[in-house]
Amino acid sequence: MAEFVRVASVSDIQPGTAREVTVRDRVLAIFNVDGKFHVLDGICPHAGGPLGEGKLQGNIMTCPWHGWQFDVTTGQHCLTPQICQQAFVCCVEGDDLLVEIPDT
Repeated sequence: MAEFVRVASVSDIQPGTAREVTVRDRVLAIFNVDGKFHVLDGICPHAGGPLGEGKLQGNIMTCPWHGWQFDVTTGQHCLTPQICQQAFVCCVEGDDLLVEIPDT
């Protein structure tokens, strides 16, 4: 059964920024797009780059290693429809950002 886990404080991730966190051996990339949070698998499928360290412009993030781009609201690669990064359900409780982590 999946469980919601606290991954960050809302106040730590300002609009237009991203952050990388590790939760239960998973690297997650958290994005704040105009006050709404989105969480993707943080490892770029191209070469393992850190998506949480990429540049966020609107809802598009660019991997810092080789420039692959993803829509953080869906996980969809911007050029290749067959590539979609795993997205995680998240919610805010007070100042806590919680992410649903599926059982492995």
